Amino acid sequence: MKFERASGILLHPTSLASPYGIGDLGPQAYEWVAFLVRSGCALWQILPLGPTGYGDSPYQCFSAFAGNPYLVSPELLFSDGLLLAEDLQDVPDFLPDRVDYGSAIPYKLSLLDRAFGRFEGVAPASLKREYTAFKEQQSAWLDDFSLFMALKYANNGLPWTKWEPALRDREPSALKSARQQYAQEVERQAFRQFLFTRQWTSLRVYAASHNLKIIGDIPIFVAHDSADVWAHPEYFYLDKSGNPTFVAGVPPDYFSKTGQLWGNPLYRWEVHAADGYSWWIARMRAVLQQVDIVRLDHFRGFAGYWEVPGGAPTAEIGRWLPGPGKKFFHALKSALGDLPIIAEDLGVITPDVIDLRDSFELPGMKVMVFAFAGDPDDPFLPHNYPRNCVVYTGTHDNDTALGWYRRVGVGERSFYRKYLYRDGGDVSWDLIRACWASVAVFALAPLQDFLKLGNEARMNYPGNPSGNWNWRMSPSALTNKLAESIRELNFLYSRDLLARDSDQNRP
Repeated sequence: MKFERASGILLHPTSLASPYGIGDLGPQAYEWVAFLVRSGCALWQILPLGPTGYGDSPYQCFSAFAGNPYLVSPELLFSDGLLLAEDLQDVPDFLPDRVDYGSAIPYKLSLLDRAFGRFEGVAPASLKREYTAFKEQQSAWLDDFSLFMALKYANNGLPWTKWEPALRDREPSALKSARQQYAQEVERQAFRQFLFTRQWTSLRVYAASHNLKIIGDIPIFVAHDSADVWAHPEYFYLDKSGNPTFVAGVPPDYFSKTGQLWGNPLYRWEVHAADGYSWWIARMRAVLQQVDIVRLDHFRGFAGYWEVPGGAPTAEIGRWLPGPGKKFFHALKSALGDLPIIAEDLGVITPDVIDLRDSFELPGMKVMVFAFAGDPDDPFLPHNYPRNCVVYTGTHDNDTALGWYRRVGVGERSFYRKYLYRDGGDVSWDLIRACWASVAVFALAPLQDFLKLGNEARMNYPGNPSGNWNWRMSPSALTNKLAESIRELNFLYSRDLLARDSDQNRP
């Protein structure tokens, strides 16, 4: 798919301001969309929207199809009559700049449970019909997911491999009995998905009405402790007890000397191919119902992936194996049409990865904070970009621009100053301006960089099992002055789609 020159900001919904401990899909999300539009941005990039588990990572979710119920807005539930004013009194004293998942999660779930109780009791018939239609439309994944979550709840959160063998192995009689025994909890889980989908769809429609496109994210792998693996073990390399025999990761690289051991079970690609990649097509279709463009994480894994034996302590020992390659993308294109995909082609990139990306004319990624460690031939330097690429100051896995500058050595800082002809006094906006000025079709930066924040605002440290994903913006961050500055940048570098149509829209 051919993209138009545009720009945007990377911000996951959990990072929005909100009085309820974690960013959500309520009024602040609509204010955020309005801010992007005022700024002349045409793109909002987010991380995966799935229900997070241990470590709170959006890249390790309980489902590749479900949404995160922690993002449901209490204020919108109040507007729908599913919460009362008294339910929103005595809100805990949450930190304004951090998500404290340990306290925010139980609080949000308690509100969702109250909403479920009111829904069962006094919800209007129209809302109940909408819920019934949702369950019917989404039954292909929702039935398994709701039962999976109900069984996790009944087993005190244990992974599915630790459940009694009959449920672990999905014996039909055991599943039927469990659906009856835990019917109320199954319904509660389905209802949470209904609320998420209802609120997210409304927000997406609002964004679309302002010509704002949302860039979503698909991790190539799914979590082992997920409804996906439990419901479809045939698609993964597992032993008889459901444990992975081979897991995903990457060999040692610039992020880690011992590589990254992700631990996700690897796909049996031959099984996927045999049924026409039906599970993957369903997954991609589901995500494209939520977003307009998809960033396909770890794109190189579709050309070749790093296989690590199950139980290995690090990712140092492994081997490269061929991925599904062009047949996979032809199947997606045949089923879904043009592929609105950004290829996350970072890491060890070999000719087969480049060929796969370019064969489908997918834009790859450039990251500005990687650009100054080498020489003028570095592919991350703007003068080396092709037009069909997407440039970022940094991603969720990097330090902020200011944090990067304070951390790197003298040589890297010196090269940045010489290359951009700057003195280092405004690093964040220097890198943003370089991205926006480049020929890259899309230019994006995390909100943290627009706010000139340092390491304290970093979103994720790859390889750290905890302490990530908790940054939140200040409630006063989205000023008119900031919007005007971004709008001017978009006008100057021809990334403001409205200003491109009419000089009257110049900031």
